Amino acid sequence: MKALVLEEKLSLSLREIDLPQEMGPHDVRVRIARVGICGSDVHYYTHGRIGPYIVKEPMVLGHESAGIVVAVGSEVREFVPGDRVCMEPGIPDLSSRASREGHYNLDPAVRFWATPPFHGCLCTEVVHPAAFTFKLPSHVSLAEGAMVEPFAVGMHAATKAGIKPGATAVVLGAGPIGTMVALSALAAGAGQVIISDLAAEKLAIAGQYAGIRPFNIRNGSLVDYVAELTGGWGADVVFEASGSTRAYDKIFDLLAPAGTLILVGLPLEPVAFDVVAAQAKEARVETIFRYANVYPKAVALLASGKVDLKPLLSASFPFEQSIAAFERAAEGRPTDVKLQIVVEESAA
Repeated sequence: MKALVLEEKLSLSLREIDLPQEMGPHDVRVRIARVGICGSDVHYYTHGRIGPYIVKEPMVLGHESAGIVVAVGSEVREFVPGDRVCMEPGIPDLSSRASREGHYNLDPAVRFWATPPFHGCLCTEVVHPAAFTFKLPSHVSLAEGAMVEPFAVGMHAATKAGIKPGATAVVLGAGPIGTMVALSALAAGAGQVIISDLAAEKLAIAGQYAGIRPFNIRNGSLVDYVAELTGGWGADVVFEASGSTRAYDKIFDLLAPAGTLILVGLPLEPVAFDVVAAQAKEARVETIFRYANVYPKAVALLASGKVDLKPLLSASFPFEQSIAAFERAAEGRPTDVKLQIVVEESAA
């Protein structure tokens, strides 16, 4: 089948490739309609690796997807051909201890799309477990469906934070994930979310949403701004979503006593962590890795209209222009939040 293949670092091909397509009794076959480009896809393209995950042989990219069911396994009852779906890209061993204890995202044996050595979904069809496939309501577009995956990261972060109604949250980083975290925090009940970044363009996009207050850290002190908005108390929750090592400088000054820090972004280098500052506020520090058990709630929020991801879709490219789409994503234009590839126009 045709797929976008990362041959090696900085080398992409749109070509035919043989992919395993055997469908089991609990699987569905999905014709891919839309695939989003994630920062991890771009990093594999530009660097050929992320930490210990190294591209050693050609790999199909993509893990943010939505499409149309074309066939179902003999034991599948919840789907029929024609259903519009999105797919959770990590497939764990459901018999593992991590899965049994409810942390399937932490299963060491998880097979995650477009994480070496596993192929992704930027191809015409995939076979996927029905248990990790989710039906989209008729009024939720396939473009929105392909954004459920990054939104799930924000949902997982907000869930870990245990946000209380009316809480003040701060999000460091207004990229796709940071903005998704901010929207998730609002959906969880935060009264206001302050989002910071260096890029005025990204802040303007996030600032379109009621309840989100953008702050450009070029123009002043974020600590002072948070103190001003909270009467000197600080934020109930701080989400670090930038991945910048500099974000950790005085990060606990943003936090209220007994507040919570959620680490979302993945720094590429070790960070300095002020343990004493954390102890002085009895800060609770949580980390997240991808997500677990949030896809149905994410779809439900889109269906209800309480969360609108459409303003975050910056541009769509036909399948034939996939390489150009990745080249643009690698440019890192400040006006781009989410780029998508339309694999099949008739389905999308």
